[in-house]
Amino acid sequence: MAWLLFLKAYDDLEEQREILNADHDSLIEDAFRWRTWARDEKLTGDDLLAFVNDKLIPHLKALPKSESGLSAGDVIAGIFQGIDNRMRSGYQLRELVSELNKIHFDSADDIHTMARLYESMLRQVRDAAGDSGEFYTPRPVIRFMVQQVDPKLGDIVLDPAAGTGGFLIESLEYLRERNQAISVPQSEKLHASLRGFEKKSLPYLLSTMNMLLHDVDSPRISLGNSLQALMANRSASAQVDIVLTNPPFGGAESGDISKGFPKEFQTAETAWLFLYLVIETLRPGGRCGIVVPNNVLVESEIGARFKRKLFETCNVHTVVRLPDGVFAPYTDIPSNIIFFEKGAPTEAVWFYQISPPLGRKKYTKTRPMQTDEFAECSEWWGGLGRSNRTETDNAWRVTAEELVHSNYNLDLRSPVSLADLAHRPHGELLQELIAAEEEILSLLNGLHRALEDGK
Repeated sequence: MAWLLFLKAYDDLEEQREILNADHDSLIEDAFRWRTWARDEKLTGDDLLAFVNDKLIPHLKALPKSESGLSAGDVIAGIFQGIDNRMRSGYQLRELVSELNKIHFDSADDIHTMARLYESMLRQVRDAAGDSGEFYTPRPVIRFMVQQVDPKLGDIVLDPAAGTGGFLIESLEYLRERNQAISVPQSEKLHASLRGFEKKSLPYLLSTMNMLLHDVDSPRISLGNSLQALMANRSASAQVDIVLTNPPFGGAESGDISKGFPKEFQTAETAWLFLYLVIETLRPGGRCGIVVPNNVLVESEIGARFKRKLFETCNVHTVVRLPDGVFAPYTDIPSNIIFFEKGAPTEAVWFYQISPPLGRKKYTKTRPMQTDEFAECSEWWGGLGRSNRTETDNAWRVTAEELVHSNYNLDLRSPVSLADLAHRPHGELLQELIAAEEEILSLLNGLHRALEDGK
């Protein structure tokens, strides 16, 4: 479905370009353009299968390549190198293609359809959302991170775990909004400055298509494991100005990947490896916003080594504690955003606790986090210089000396909320504990039933 949607979206994009430019010439021959074969309802059954398997996909794989390797033809040919048609019924394929013909990628809302598709796949495909620790990043979280890191024209922006391209797309829109009179050369430079890596073919395809739909003709997204590719090339020329990313939670890398890291930082845990990679990839003065699970804040053994390196080489200026349920329905693991700049050691860290709306304890799939719920934190932030910050019920400052003394334990709560906790009625606290135990028991019973059913 993903590669079919790609072809449909690309054809819609070309139709828009033809309206704006009568001389537009497609890279894909007429017989293989979506509008030609997909809209021909008579092409079905074995004839459709033969066309797709023996003509369409081979044609797309063989699109002419450019010397730079960065043309739209290079991108499409690269995508289809790893594509095979897995449908065995030409009649079912015709039904699917006919349904896809009803989708039109001609509005801003439709552009995000791919991300929504991937989101639904993550829920259903255990391979994608379970073992690899991949979780779709909610748009409000992405937007907040981009705003606070504040990319400028000329900055090279990298997402080493790009997924469907959310951080790169948001960075692109952020820069376009703040540079309305951008010239054609500046626009080309901007497109070339947005870079990503994605090791799975499905999100790679979706992120590439997402970039193409945003008029980036030659997306700089690579199919591969950034932990391997970027660690193999740590020259100054390979470093970037900004990293915005939500690396996999709880994933496990092979020994071959971890061997590419210095001995004291070798581990299978992807979150730690990505944290080290980001530090090494940033230029001096480079800025980062990275989503991490709670265990990264708490871990005091091997995690302390990574955090010591982070504190000694970077200014960890802000940790934003996210409310529970932000990543529902994938996981209830508490998450955080760490913001830092490379080049000077950390002197003090500001913590900011974002609370769920009044009357709610957590977010859910049906009641997710909204963009305006970051407004108070954005106002408190103090711009790029982070000036005039003050301690509030939700914001507090801890010196690096205190954090080093605690063996880099960053799992801290607001002193005000802790004081409030000490004065809350015992019966209320016990009721919350009972509710938590009941939820745990329910999960354990569900797991037990699944095991009995052979799942």
